[in-house]
Amino acid sequence: MAISVFDLFKIGIGPSSSHTVGPMKAAAIFSNSLYENNLSAACYRITIEMYGSLAATGAGHGTPKAIILGLQGEAPETVDVDSIEQRVNEVRESGLLTLADDVTINFSYRDDLIMHRDEVLPFHPNGMRFTAFDKNNEALHHRIFFSVGGGFVIDESASGDQILVENPIAQPWPFTSAKELLAMCRKSGRSISSLMLENERVWRSEHEINHLLDTLWKTMNECIDKGCRSEGIMPGGLKVKRRAAHLYRKLKNRSGLSRDDALLTLDWVTLYALAVNEENAMGGRVVTAPTNGAAGIIPAVLRYYMTYADGVEPDDVRRFLLTAGAIGILYKTNASISGAEVGCQGEVGSACSMAAGALAEVLGATPEQVENAAEIAMEHNLGLTCDPIGGLVQVPCIERNAMAAIKAISAARMALRGNGEHYVSLDQVIATMRETGRDMKDSYKETARGGLAVHVLEVPVSIVDC
Repeated sequence: MAISVFDLFKIGIGPSSSHTVGPMKAAAIFSNSLYENNLSAACYRITIEMYGSLAATGAGHGTPKAIILGLQGEAPETVDVDSIEQRVNEVRESGLLTLADDVTINFSYRDDLIMHRDEVLPFHPNGMRFTAFDKNNEALHHRIFFSVGGGFVIDESASGDQILVENPIAQPWPFTSAKELLAMCRKSGRSISSLMLENERVWRSEHEINHLLDTLWKTMNECIDKGCRSEGIMPGGLKVKRRAAHLYRKLKNRSGLSRDDALLTLDWVTLYALAVNEENAMGGRVVTAPTNGAAGIIPAVLRYYMTYADGVEPDDVRRFLLTAGAIGILYKTNASISGAEVGCQGEVGSACSMAAGALAEVLGATPEQVENAAEIAMEHNLGLTCDPIGGLVQVPCIERNAMAAIKAISAARMALRGNGEHYVSLDQVIATMRETGRDMKDSYKETARGGLAVHVLEVPVSIVDC
């Protein structure tokens, strides 16, 4: 199954790729399908039923807002982030919603957005059913969608393993496993990033590929910088204060820090990750990498490299992202990047693995060392649960990104000190992650019904306001 690096890295909005980006895309598809089937004029109202994880934690992840915007024709990568609250409030107060083709329908925020918290549709936990009705309350059109992680959306026609659609264009170096990828690197004499570039060129020119990769990095960088400037309380009721701006000022001025602190660099990496994920929690502009819940890891590690490595070049960014994309494709193809399906090991674990392998590549690793770095990072994220307090992408998600960024750097450095030989392969650890996710209780898979989500019922102010 051919997946592009630009399928994994997408510019969108927070706080969740599966609960915000995916539902917005699904809603836009449904709105457009009404127009394409000449049903918009007859449409009087639309109901949206959410199931499983989408229902359990959708409110805290901005799913209702995303669906309203999608029905209006907005896309995650272009929507005006600063106008979202006003637009959603207008729909709530007026009881009217204007579809993508300028047809206005009745819409009740309370009655037409329906959460089935204890029901799961077959195939995937993140299910949505859209139904359009006429004035006589007769169903005109309905579609079911699944948001399968990373902003990927499929409809009810998918079944079994048909999450990915075969692309008819043949790639020069197709691979579905790390074993195949390494064999192709040896055969071609290419690095993983070079091989990925050749695969991407079947869809786009090299100039366009470089431009898109540079745009992704520009967006990541801008997200870090904005997060380092912004203060306030994050939405959702936990009253968690943003910390990145305060930490940035301390690090910049070396306040309370020794100038010869050998670990100061890691404090900056922590800052970068916190900054991105605080922006994500606020519903800001982020790059899905490969999900929003894990959006801070790859930017933090790449910023670390671009800031502290010697002799960096613009092309290093491209090589980093291409390598990360190759590793991400392996997780998307052979396991999952959805927290609702396999827990946080599929989000933070995958991102940590992608960042570790990519960092190793730009630091001069062989393909075997890159694979080793990616394996080390995921091996020590196995079993990571998704247990967001209050169903919000705040605690423990924000700090978890910072910890995973540090782990990715450590994994890359460990692999670089070896010769690429290791006992557990990346393919084996990906298979283990998939099986671990299947064995994991649903309460630990983005439902906010297990772990910290239930053991921290009354959050002390002294904890969340630190």
